[in-house]
Amino acid sequence: RGLLVHNRISELWMHQLHPYISLETLDLSSNSISEIKAGAFPPMQLKYLNLSNNKISVLEPGCFDNISSSLLVLKLNRNRITLLPYKVFRLPQLQFLELKRNKIKMVDSLTFKGMDLLKSLKMQRNGITKLMDGAFFGLNNMEELELEHNNLTEVNKGWLYGLHMLHVLRVNQNTISIIRPDAWEFCQKLVELDLSFNHLTRLEENVFIGLGLLENLNLGENTISHLGEGVFSSLANLRSLDIRNNEISWAIEDSIGVFVGMKKLNTLILQRNKIKSITKEAFESLEELEHLDLSKNGIMSIHPDSLSHMNLKVFFLNTSSLLCDCQLQWLGPWLTDNRFLQSVSAMCAHPASLLGHNILSVSLEELVCDDFPKPRITDHPETATALRGTNVTLSCLASSSSDSPMSTAWRKDGEVLYDAEVQNYARYQEGELFYTTVLHLLNVNFTDEGRYQCVVSNHFGSNYSNRATLTVNGEEPLVFSPK
Repeated sequence: RGLLVHNRISELWMHQLHPYISLETLDLSSNSISEIKAGAFPPMQLKYLNLSNNKISVLEPGCFDNISSSLLVLKLNRNRITLLPYKVFRLPQLQFLELKRNKIKMVDSLTFKGMDLLKSLKMQRNGITKLMDGAFFGLNNMEELELEHNNLTEVNKGWLYGLHMLHVLRVNQNTISIIRPDAWEFCQKLVELDLSFNHLTRLEENVFIGLGLLENLNLGENTISHLGEGVFSSLANLRSLDIRNNEISWAIEDSIGVFVGMKKLNTLILQRNKIKSITKEAFESLEELEHLDLSKNGIMSIHPDSLSHMNLKVFFLNTSSLLCDCQLQWLGPWLTDNRFLQSVSAMCAHPASLLGHNILSVSLEELVCDDFPKPRITDHPETATALRGTNVTLSCLASSSSDSPMSTAWRKDGEVLYDAEVQNYARYQEGELFYTTVLHLLNVNFTDEGRYQCVVSNHFGSNYSNRATLTVNGEEPLVFSPK
């Protein structure tokens, strides 16, 4: 074993290393080496080489050729490498390569070709902005690729081409905003995927196609607000899903069953998603779920049947916004029976008489349904068929016992219609606030076809209407008969 750490070595010459020719391990880290020239190493049976924390900016092609038949581990972390020349890594036995904290901004096609046995490649903190198509081609046995803390903007099948054996991909802490269709075509053996701390805002319904073996998926700390229908349905093997600190409250509050198909899911982390209510269908089909984290959400209501079908062992909830009425009579006994008293803080916000009370200290007799402050939708928009070019109106009626102001949003196929032509009417009658919202669709075209839904909200939460389908038909074609 050769330890030449902190020796102020500035150049590497073959004759310097002749005394160490029988070494299997050589550590030259924390020196001042600025380049590795071709032929820098004599023929050696070296297995482990550490060149981290030097000043290396140049790797000449052929610089590792004399140790290529034996080298298993190569560390080049904390250097000044900006360019990886073609064929610089002709290392057919290498299994572990580390290039963390360099200045590699782009990885060209076929850069790593010639390392058939490489298992792990680490390139964190390089400022990589571009991975060319086939950047990792030839790494036929690679299992782990770590690209955290770079500036990648998208995931596509071009740069993933050839990674058929990849099990772990970490691209967290980048600026990824797009996952291209068929991105995973060439790496369908992925077991762990970390996409946290990126710029994702949308997950289309086909975004995870091909990842049927995936077990751990981290989407935390993005700004995801749109989930395509059945977006997780292809992840039948998933065990852990982390979606913390996103904006997917509507997916939990609406009754769309966003987690359908995830029969093996064990851990679900939903903290900090601005979730206000948990519906009956929120977690349907998650029979295997044991760990559920709903902390840091201002949750007001939880449907009695939303959690009862699961055998939870770990449950996190902290809210001071609970609507403590008869609908919550089940919660205190359920928390006690399942021994979640330490991991849960559940305080009432309404009615005024229970403000600040812990749900565990409130008697069942005090949990009564004297009012319904959260909006109730009494009339839903109706499915319609219209001729192209005509006008269509869809309406929604809601009521509440609270005088808290109501607001509405209309959604089409799960997306908020920001520029829609909407009229709203409110009237107060016999202690109830009635609210009508009308959506006007003018001069409809085929692009207006879809499923429409109104969302009515006030201080106590939101309610989602049924979806109404709009079908647009063209005018009857004119038939000209020849004379």
